[in-house]
Amino acid sequence: VQLQASGGGTVQAGGSLRLSCAGPGSMFRISQLAWYRQAPGKQRELVAQIFSSGGTNYADSVKGRFTISRDNAQQTAYLQMNSLKPEDTAVYYCNMYYRLNYWGKGTQVTVSS
Repeated sequence: VQLQASGGGTVQAGGSLRLSCAGPGSMFRISQLAWYRQAPGKQRELVAQIFSSGGTNYADSVKGRFTISRDNAQQTAYLQMNSLKPEDTAVYYCNMYYRLNYWGKGTQVTVSS
């Protein structure tokens, strides 16, 4: 199973980025989707998740700034990131869970101060 993540880049603090993650159609609509990130020297951490029901969960550090969403028809998950801070700098990974965990290749997000 291949997940394709895109949308990373370099922005100044206070800026915005939107990450996208395309997944396989056969499982997408019934899967739990999530974004994780890993900064240099740190463990990978959960940023946001969205369940097949549409319910969401966010890390405290991104609440009010990031929004996760999904478009089952397009088989794509999104992470809208606003008011970015330098501490948001990390490699961001999309994740799909249905019986097994599936990971996409990371996309780099760099926020300059």
